[in-house]
Amino acid sequence: MRTWLAMPLLLGALTLLPGATSLAEEREILFYRNPMNPEITSSEPAKDWMGMDYIPVYADEVSGEDGVVVRIDPALVQNLGVRTEPASRGRLWRRIDAVGNIGYDEARISHIHMRSEGWIEDLRVHFVGERFAAGDVLFEIYAPALVNAQEEFLQALRTGRTALIASSRERLHLLGVDELQVRELERSRKVRPRITVRAPRAGVVTALNARHGMFVTPNMEVMSLADLSSLWLLVEVPERQSSWVAVGQAVELRLPALPGEVFEGRIEYLYPGLDARTRTLRARVQLDNPGERFRPDMFAKVRIFAGPRDDVLSIPRTALIRTGRAERVIVAEGEGRFRAVEVSSGMESGDWVEIRDGLEEGERVVVSGQFLLDSEASIQASATRLHGAQAEAGTEAGHAGKTVEGMGTVTAIKAAEQVLTLDHEAIEALGWPAMVMDIEVHESVDLGELELGDRLHFTLEQGEAGGYRITSIHVME
Repeated sequence: MRTWLAMPLLLGALTLLPGATSLAEEREILFYRNPMNPEITSSEPAKDWMGMDYIPVYADEVSGEDGVVVRIDPALVQNLGVRTEPASRGRLWRRIDAVGNIGYDEARISHIHMRSEGWIEDLRVHFVGERFAAGDVLFEIYAPALVNAQEEFLQALRTGRTALIASSRERLHLLGVDELQVRELERSRKVRPRITVRAPRAGVVTALNARHGMFVTPNMEVMSLADLSSLWLLVEVPERQSSWVAVGQAVELRLPALPGEVFEGRIEYLYPGLDARTRTLRARVQLDNPGERFRPDMFAKVRIFAGPRDDVLSIPRTALIRTGRAERVIVAEGEGRFRAVEVSSGMESGDWVEIRDGLEEGERVVVSGQFLLDSEASIQASATRLHGAQAEAGTEAGHAGKTVEGMGTVTAIKAAEQVLTLDHEAIEALGWPAMVMDIEVHESVDLGELELGDRLHFTLEQGEAGGYRITSIHVME
């Protein structure tokens, strides 16, 4: 993907490939354009600042309303690796490819709090992650309030008054004493200075906030326990596909930790809102976990099957070229002719994408090498429009005075703000010395494939407010 940034360098060589010379000799040349900046043109052959020849633009490369046609000797198509596929109609599944993370089942998490203040004694839990069975002793606590409640219960037993015994028993339960210990107290008729706290369910310790001898109060979480027999998979569904998802849909998941295995489930709950940061909708899948093969925080690749649509015109997703302003495909017209066509896309399903407008069934679109052809078509169209406007205005081509070129190294990438920090060389045309500075980048320029340290040749264009921003970049290999 990184190589397409430098495609104008490759496109300039198309007319130099074997087999192209014979075509060029019989075609009318309208003008010549700079191989790095299509806005710079010349009526005569010329060279740019790097010594590269200007590229001729031919009269037959412009076809009116249909846009620019790129012509390549048919013998070269195979050498360039150009492959095509027809646009076809058929059934397209609403298949959503998403990612998710496995987490604890929130309905199976227990938080241990004391209902009266006291001191932890005989702590049986030693570290986070320790396993316990249901009913295992976690710790014992000495609490004055629990001692007093036991004495009141024994006094009620001595009186024999049923109502008083019931209320005393209920007070012990409310203070956290389980029925087993209440019965033992009733049998032995002896106050226990320490009360035992047991695990309410099997699981592991996920948080431990107390140590032996620590004084605890009711507002303090002593520890947390989680049952791993059931877990939740939280799936992040992209916003553009969120309307397809519904409770009960089938889900397939694959985990890097368990390669080669495919697991199934169903969506049991959709969260009401989208994540403001990731712009995704969370869907929840409950996973039974026998043998504890799934573990919390495992990453999963998820595929959701949201139902089919019939009679949909679709093309391979790799054929669709998305820019900041439009969507295009390259249509093969035969005999080495290729044309860029604007389209309107719809739903995506795996490797296929719906085309709502701009294509007819049976038209062949380029699925390999399309970025090369699209870049050439865009550059030729831009150069042709600019040359025509200059000719009407009677100005000399190549001296509009609104664009300049420069060289620099990437030191920071602020993709969210569409800003590059460049350590650039002096730009004499603007009177700028060599410096490190932030420069705004036009939205049509993709920063996703750049890396820190890349050496760039870039073009600056002056805006209406007088400032400059980058309109094209080329990685220098």
